[in-house]
Amino acid sequence: MPTFGFDGKKSPESVTLPMMSLREVVMFPRSIVPLFVGREASIKAIETAVADFGKQIFLVTQKSPEKEHPEPDDLYAIGTVSKILQMLRLPDGTIKVLFEGVSRATWEPAAKGHTPEQEGEFPSARVRLIDEPGVANAEASALVRAVHESLDEFGKVNKKVAPEAILAMSTIKEPGPLADQVMPHLKIDFGRKQEVLEQLDPAKRLERVYEMLLGEIEIVSIEKRVKGRVKEQMEKNQREYYLNEQVKAINKEMGREDDPQAEAQELESQLDAKPMSDENRERVRKEIKKLRTMQPSSAEYTVVRNYVDWVLDLPWDTIKDDKGVDIKQARIILDEDHFGLEKPKERILEYLAVQSLVESMKGPILCFVGPPGVGKTSIAKSIARSMDREFLRLSLGGVRDEAEIRGHRRTYVGAMPGKIIQSLKRVKHNNPVICLDEVDKMSADFRGDPSAALLEVLDPEQNYAFNDHYLDLDYDLSKVFFITTANSLDGIPLPLRDRMEIIRLPGYLENEKAEIAKGFLVPKQLKQHGLKEENVKFSDNAILDIVRYYTRESGVRNLEREIAAICRKSAMKVVEEGDRDKAIHVTKQGLEKFLGVTKFTYGECESEAQVGVCNGLAWTQLGGEMLLVEVALMPGKGKVEITGKLGDVMQESARAALSYIRARSDLLGLKADFYKRVDIHIHVPDGATPKDGPSAGITLTTALISALLNIPVRHDLAMTGEITLRGRVLPIGGLREKLLAAHRGLIKTVLIPAENEKNLKDVPKDILKDLEVIPVKTMDEVIDHALECGGETILCPHHGEPPVANELLKEDQRKPAHQ
Repeated sequence: MPTFGFDGKKSPESVTLPMMSLREVVMFPRSIVPLFVGREASIKAIETAVADFGKQIFLVTQKSPEKEHPEPDDLYAIGTVSKILQMLRLPDGTIKVLFEGVSRATWEPAAKGHTPEQEGEFPSARVRLIDEPGVANAEASALVRAVHESLDEFGKVNKKVAPEAILAMSTIKEPGPLADQVMPHLKIDFGRKQEVLEQLDPAKRLERVYEMLLGEIEIVSIEKRVKGRVKEQMEKNQREYYLNEQVKAINKEMGREDDPQAEAQELESQLDAKPMSDENRERVRKEIKKLRTMQPSSAEYTVVRNYVDWVLDLPWDTIKDDKGVDIKQARIILDEDHFGLEKPKERILEYLAVQSLVESMKGPILCFVGPPGVGKTSIAKSIARSMDREFLRLSLGGVRDEAEIRGHRRTYVGAMPGKIIQSLKRVKHNNPVICLDEVDKMSADFRGDPSAALLEVLDPEQNYAFNDHYLDLDYDLSKVFFITTANSLDGIPLPLRDRMEIIRLPGYLENEKAEIAKGFLVPKQLKQHGLKEENVKFSDNAILDIVRYYTRESGVRNLEREIAAICRKSAMKVVEEGDRDKAIHVTKQGLEKFLGVTKFTYGECESEAQVGVCNGLAWTQLGGEMLLVEVALMPGKGKVEITGKLGDVMQESARAALSYIRARSDLLGLKADFYKRVDIHIHVPDGATPKDGPSAGITLTTALISALLNIPVRHDLAMTGEITLRGRVLPIGGLREKLLAAHRGLIKTVLIPAENEKNLKDVPKDILKDLEVIPVKTMDEVIDHALECGGETILCPHHGEPPVANELLKEDQRKPAHQ
């Protein structure tokens, strides 16, 4: 049998050699590789090679490493004839073999039908050595030199390659052998190694190896950097772990239960669960990071921790679902809680109806304006109950500091958010009903103007990004239903008033107060005083008399106090007599026993017509009031005295009235200079009460004309209206309240400006039924209706008795010259 010699020379023909297939390993010529062999056929091939073939064997790589018994097509076409240098049997039955590559060779099956690793036989193949052409040119030399330089760098970055191996490879000058020596040291895929083995051109083979060597150097460098970073990170983590354990031990020794780092981690978890904007979340996350680096004992730590707690306790975008509101049920709730107030109720129901149709709607800003005790705050509570929302009440009466609304900046000691943010923290959701009570009672000083701070809060176009000074984060208030209350619009700045929808709550009528007392106040007070309905029974006339003679208000607060006084006295009787079923009847005749003498009179108008006395109508925060105007004339020098604590506007109305009379003196039968020697005193009783406004103009004018003409004014007539110098009657406000006051004073006829006739639709029909309301345009019409002149016009110089002003003037002219 022909064989290959150890010098690499071959016989002219192909020879048969034992063959062993390799898994994921490529054997290169001139390389020494140790392998562990376990397959039975491979062990038998090695034993045969040692015994019969001079330790020569053919090694070829499998295309599919997972195949146990490869077919010829499963092996590459080119392999390496190798020499077995050493063989060691191991206890587990495998052998460790040291191979040395000799030369490239092609192969074919040794016999037809004989598989390379047929079971029970050693595999063999007919192999033919491949000649390697020589290369001698400058390009090959340059390539060899480049590989040598790269090998030096490769040895520096890859410590697994022995320096002796690098030195040995540096002595090889031929491209082919150098490529074969370098390849086993590169950690690349066996498929790419097989490509290099099959490359027969030494120059191209070395070029390919050089490319792979550079890639391997880059990979090893990157791997080294990555390992360095990982090692550094691991050292850092180990250091932090060690230090954290030390901190825990220190905290335990000092009696601290909580770990600051664990607290910071818990705060970050809570922050991630909050439905807030990414911008706000990042800003709060920075504050939490500060906590990690602070000592818990420092003052700054407490400030930052309080801030983070405030932010995490707020509801942010948490909304209480109020969809599907039952309008009928809401109407029932509003009617149960309040008698009357139809306009405010209708507005609330309109909002609820729109809310049920629209998924998202900005909260409205309602302002209830009315006298005390009419139910402004309580109807806000009913609104919240009908909407199934939380109700919050913030009293703004006397608030001077802007920080009450916007909060303090964190630089101040004891800083806190404003009242709005504090309220939202309590309710835990972002769409409650907030009642800002007494918004007209705020004032400004050196600490700021709280009403100006409310401009942003109460503007649906701005409050979606409300910025509290303490939080310094944009907070959405657009879903909050704000309701404000005020007794008068005069104390509300115009820009703030412009942002709200004004709904006026007028005073109650007598019959309405009586119904409220029977349906609401009496049951409430009986329950609060521990009485049953059978213990105290109020007659209808008794309740009406309490309204008329013991209270004078637009609301029902004093009425409730009087009812409470009766309940207290009744409770005392029940306890004294020891009879819990005792029945006490409260009648009209027995009111003085419970409440004492009457406090007010009912029906204030004069019993008969008088000269120079006229009934006026005024509006106050408590409702409408009757206002008497008295005029007295005396001989004098034209002095005009105005008393009764009248304001500037009302004094100007008096002067305008006098100028009108002087301009109309001829038609009134007065001499042109009557005012020069007559002193006029105008007085409005109840002098301790300030009075102002232009609506008493026609009342002052009528009283002056009555005094000057000596003609009495009708005692059952009242009037209201502003006067001009030409005698025109201008419109006024508060007509409803004024007509209620006239009705309460048993007035039969009321003169109102013609332009106010449209406001009569707001006046209850029960009032209009008992009053004759006459619209007037000029002062001439007022005089014709007001003065008792037998139905004739007074605008005539020859009518009736001579004017008293002219008579006073004659008496003054008859005085002796020396006086």
